[in-house]
Amino acid sequence: MATRNETADVVVIGAGPAGYPCAIRLAQLGKKVTVIEKAEVGGVCLNRGCIPSKALIHAGKTFEGLNHLDTMGIENAGAKPKINMPKLIAWKETVVKKLTGGVSGLLKANGCTVIAGDAKFTSPKTLEVKAGNDTIQLTFNQCVIATGSRPAKLPGFEVDQKRIIDSTGALSLEQLPKTMLCIGGGYIGLELGTFYSKAGTKVTVVEAFPTLLGSIDPDLTRVVAKKLDKSGVAVHLKTSVKGCKVTSKGVEVTLQPEGAAARTETFDTVLVTIGRTPNNENLGLDKAGVKLDSKGFIPVDAQRRTNVANIYAIGDIAGQPLLAHKGTKEGLVAAEAIAGKKVAYDVVAIPAVVFTDPEIATVGMTEAEAKAKGIAVKVGQFPYAANGRALSVGEPDGMAKIVGDAKTGRLLGVHIVGAEASNLISEAALALEMGAAVEDLALTVHPHPTLPEILMEGAEVALGHPIHVFTKRA
Repeated sequence: MATRNETADVVVIGAGPAGYPCAIRLAQLGKKVTVIEKAEVGGVCLNRGCIPSKALIHAGKTFEGLNHLDTMGIENAGAKPKINMPKLIAWKETVVKKLTGGVSGLLKANGCTVIAGDAKFTSPKTLEVKAGNDTIQLTFNQCVIATGSRPAKLPGFEVDQKRIIDSTGALSLEQLPKTMLCIGGGYIGLELGTFYSKAGTKVTVVEAFPTLLGSIDPDLTRVVAKKLDKSGVAVHLKTSVKGCKVTSKGVEVTLQPEGAAARTETFDTVLVTIGRTPNNENLGLDKAGVKLDSKGFIPVDAQRRTNVANIYAIGDIAGQPLLAHKGTKEGLVAAEAIAGKKVAYDVVAIPAVVFTDPEIATVGMTEAEAKAKGIAVKVGQFPYAANGRALSVGEPDGMAKIVGDAKTGRLLGVHIVGAEASNLISEAALALEMGAAVEDLALTVHPHPTLPEILMEGAEVALGHPIHVFTKRA
């Protein structure tokens, strides 16, 4: 084992969707950058989260579509399609490798030094890096912590990635389970549960709270819940789990509905998705003097600086929302701040997407949030069923909900449930960033026939003069 001393201008710990954009921007701004990553370049998002999960979700939706071609008059006299799980997982891995390879190439092209290893602070200006058999004593001027998060553990449900799995294991099962219990009705559980349901697994979802998907507008979640029910997914709200026992037949789980007797059910596989926890251990943060909040996240200022002036934190480790694109934006802000530019993280609203069926995408305030702040609102809802494009592609489920300030006319929030909601929400995010009025959405000419028309027409509903739905005149 060798020990050596090295120096760096800026060190970025973690090469996920927050860390690697930060490193690249730092290099573009003339900084000498060292990136330390203990697992894979690209982080959870590219390797065990956003990208592989969306690949499987796309495959599931495609597979489901093949079984309904006859509704459009496309007849198939051949064998019934089936999913080859090992082949699907292998295809998913090719998608991941293309993207992670691209990120590695970009870091190299921008002159960043990448070290595969574990880093921990020994002072506010030094790190000890374990890289294989070598130990590197690394001295730096500034450091950016981008260590991300991991699936939260549920006591009594020890993950073995065989019978009891977390989101990482759910992306690599090479045998399709006949039955699956998803513990947690948040976005991860519903996204992965939807894929497995489409693939042929009998899926049950249990959620301790009264609603699915937390704080998302219930007008949207009701559409998803209805589709889950139609697809045969059993959803049990206000139901907790009290323990489990792994047997030769599967996993026996004790379910406890609120106000009812407990019961035991057996599942081939149990998927634990109860949230994520920050990766703050073994970093030596105490040696650096970096403080944590009560939930284990690192508080930061508008430049993403911690309480230690030369140390920054970005991405999941810096707190909610735990979204890749939020981390990327923070990384760019931190890089420019380190380079001496006048910059601040001043995002009006961060869009969020849930890749269920149908998709949910939201940005800005919900109707309930606006009312809770004492804002008088005007709301417009426009259904997918009244949109020509949605009907022509067989996607009539969903709607767009426009929330505006009744006094000023300013746009406050846009909430969509329906096909390609993820691709529609960016227009709304731009409108909010620019301080647009609801009328601006209505006055913007949208091409026909397209799905984005639902935003224009939803705004017209809010203004009281829609064309393609009837509303009573005030």
